[in-house]
Amino acid sequence: MRHIGLDVHRDFCEVAIAEDGEVRSAGRIRTTVEELELFAQSLGTDDEVGLETTGNALTIARILEPFVARVVVADTRNLRAITHAKVKSDPVDARMLARLLASDMLPEVWRCDEETRVLRRRISRRTQLVRQRTRAKNQVHAVLIRNLKKAPMTDVFGRKGRGWLAELELPEDERHTVDGCLREVDFLSEEIATLDRALAQHAVSSPDIRRLMTVPGISRLTAATLMAAIGDVRRFPSPRHLVGYLGLDPRVRQSGESAARHGHVSKQGDAAARHVLVEAAHSVEKAPGPLRAFKRRVQARRGFQIAMVAVARKLATIAWHLLTKCVPGSLQVAVRRLGR
Repeated sequence: MRHIGLDVHRDFCEVAIAEDGEVRSAGRIRTTVEELELFAQSLGTDDEVGLETTGNALTIARILEPFVARVVVADTRNLRAITHAKVKSDPVDARMLARLLASDMLPEVWRCDEETRVLRRRISRRTQLVRQRTRAKNQVHAVLIRNLKKAPMTDVFGRKGRGWLAELELPEDERHTVDGCLREVDFLSEEIATLDRALAQHAVSSPDIRRLMTVPGISRLTAATLMAAIGDVRRFPSPRHLVGYLGLDPRVRQSGESAARHGHVSKQGDAAARHVLVEAAHSVEKAPGPLRAFKRRVQARRGFQIAMVAVARKLATIAWHLLTKCVPGSLQVAVRRLGR
């Protein structure tokens, strides 16, 4: 059995092979489908391949999987031997991947199914489009501030606001900026609406998303974003594992006999899922029930910000229970128990 390490780049992969206790470099292959398939055919059925997580790593893994015993996609953020090495180059990284794979010390990341992968791409694209639209709107507000123009309405991008902007007297270059940004906002809004329709169709066909939408404060978009991050909930043995995966668990520092010190949340994992959970925590205030009571109790003792994070963590815990124990009345039981 050979253990093969691939240091993946956009245009090529650096190859290293660990065999019989020795590690050697094996040159480079280009990251094209044809060369990767040719490389895969040269491997043995009992070989194992390890590569780091990059934008094209999953596609490379799918090409290699039918020809080898196992393909390990590793998260190099957890590999101090690579990220903190004194000598760091492509051949060195490839040899280190092969050596760690041979020692069974390469931390493997979970690879989602195609349905979850599509959902993740849609959520990611929607997030990017919303950010682009926000930047365009901010440019319009910057023009108004530079020219000392104060809008008489709260939303300058609504129907009344558009009419006010159209009649506003501005320098020629500023007028071009405003008109261009408004066209950009309209285009991006149409693209976001198209994605929202696709996400709505997916939500209708997904029992898990519909189940999450029964929780107070969790909308269709929040449920879809959360399911895109979770994927297969069975990979989380307990709610604490899911909370840690979403980065909502506090950092802990403890050494010797000193007491443990708890800091800010770790903010590991999917930032989009963490963001929508905090937004859902803000919506909890509108719905009377155990979650709102829990939020107010924590806020009275620890303040508003900590209360929002605590509610977001509670929502993640409720989501785990709903997805793993879907029985009649499970929502009411979970909220009643966890809202204490």
